[in-house]
Amino acid sequence: MTVGDTGLPVSAAPAGNVDEAVREPGSPAAGDRPVKPSRPGPDRPGVAVVQGLVGSLMIFIGSLGVGWLANGSALLRNPLMIMMRTDANGVIASTALLTLGAMLLIRSWLRLGQRLAGWGAPARRPVLWAVAAWTAPLLAAVPIFSRDVYAYIGQGRLMVEGMNPYTTGISSLSNWYSLGADQAWAQNATPYGPYFLWLEQLVVSVTGASPETSVFLFRLLAVAGVALCAYYVPKLAALHGIDPARALWLSVANPLFLISFVASAHNDALMVGLALAGTYYAATKRPVLGVVLVTASIGIKPITVVLLPFIGLLWAGINASWPRKFLAWAKTLLLAGGLLWVTGLVNGFGFDWIGVISNTGEGWMTYAPTGFLGMVVQSLVDAVGLDGWAAAKLLRSFGRLVAIGLVIWLMFKGDDARLVRRMALAFSAVVLLSPVIQPWYVLWLIPLLAVTGIRDDWQTKAVYVVVVYFVVMGAQDQLSVLFFVDLQIGAPTVAMLVALAFLFYLLFLDPKTRRLVATFSRAGAAPAWAVPARWRKKSQLPGAGR
Repeated sequence: MTVGDTGLPVSAAPAGNVDEAVREPGSPAAGDRPVKPSRPGPDRPGVAVVQGLVGSLMIFIGSLGVGWLANGSALLRNPLMIMMRTDANGVIASTALLTLGAMLLIRSWLRLGQRLAGWGAPARRPVLWAVAAWTAPLLAAVPIFSRDVYAYIGQGRLMVEGMNPYTTGISSLSNWYSLGADQAWAQNATPYGPYFLWLEQLVVSVTGASPETSVFLFRLLAVAGVALCAYYVPKLAALHGIDPARALWLSVANPLFLISFVASAHNDALMVGLALAGTYYAATKRPVLGVVLVTASIGIKPITVVLLPFIGLLWAGINASWPRKFLAWAKTLLLAGGLLWVTGLVNGFGFDWIGVISNTGEGWMTYAPTGFLGMVVQSLVDAVGLDGWAAAKLLRSFGRLVAIGLVIWLMFKGDDARLVRRMALAFSAVVLLSPVIQPWYVLWLIPLLAVTGIRDDWQTKAVYVVVVYFVVMGAQDQLSVLFFVDLQIGAPTVAMLVALAFLFYLLFLDPKTRRLVATFSRAGAAPAWAVPARWRKKSQLPGAGR
């Protein structure tokens, strides 16, 4: 007899806390303290949902004044848009409204978690309502926090005109600047997989490269990815004895997820959704479908190739022999490689997309640990008259090698009952040790970590910090303000002041949210969101219970 889907015997799992069966080695056992009875049901979660809807509407209105529009957009000729984008008061008001809305959405998300602290089955519906309500206004928003969606249009035009986006930048297009893409895309090859290129081609073929219509269709594709996440996160969480509603709240309902994947229309939503779906089917004895879906995810963005070795291990099953594991890896490689090979024949690009993951370049960002450390090392080495850039480059290359080493180590070491957790940690190593981390990259990781257990202690607080930090930075760093608008105080400064003032309120003045900082769960406490014993069913992970 086994507990949850860990393949562990009942005696190995502490009573009252299924999550302890999949906890990391060395973490405290739940049995150290008695389990406090949870509340019988949600505590008026609708209040938080409505407040979040108000915040989302504020983001929508603010985006009209400082969101990213294509230079050739017809919306720029709309009288209301002209007033909001060319008048200093309109720009300041839009900036403040967008930032205030984002911060209110964060508070609503935090309060929803507090109101559903008992979790359990009744909590899932309010979380889904929150996702739907908070998403709706963002569907109509002008793109914010990023304008990558306009690069999708350019790459779609390259496809329509018969050019190879892996070797040709969008500056090869006539009148490319009117598309609204960042100039950084001018000469850069696409970093996306072959399947997303087909989607880009389809959208541009349908819309004729109209910016507004194209953005909306790309946003619908992103929403499809969000829907996949909303569907498979609870399923994967249940497999690991984690409360499905809490995992859904942490990953899909969080404001950074919705703003980055819906308002920004990033294709990462589709990548993550397909990866989660593939992981679920591989973990429930449908490995062929699992490999096909993860391959589809790779076809959106190749970074999820990191997941394939662990999908192969799920195919092999728990406690499989090494010959069986190597056979499963071979079958995984043949199936995924075969699909991508056929794709390359059809589109004529072959495996040009491999250059996306092999050509890492020399870029870096201060968001990334190795990017920041490299900057510090460069300054110190330059100060003593040596080649600081070479030293920084060496450090960042070392970070990549460490990430590869950790992936290989996690492939061969660890409990087979925690394969999805090992996958999540390997993926985290690749992302966090890269010198370039965009805010939405962390959203690749949170769902996989949430379904395998984010404890209600420093781990949950870390999610809060990441979400708040990147929302605040996006609100002040990614604002579209026309160069001729004369502002007495810069829009980024306004956004930062509003965000910091609201953050001060959340941390020190708000009687509800300040408790999140003041009250940390004691080590060893059994979290109230553990799956109740009556929910436990026999394991569905491959080989569990044998």
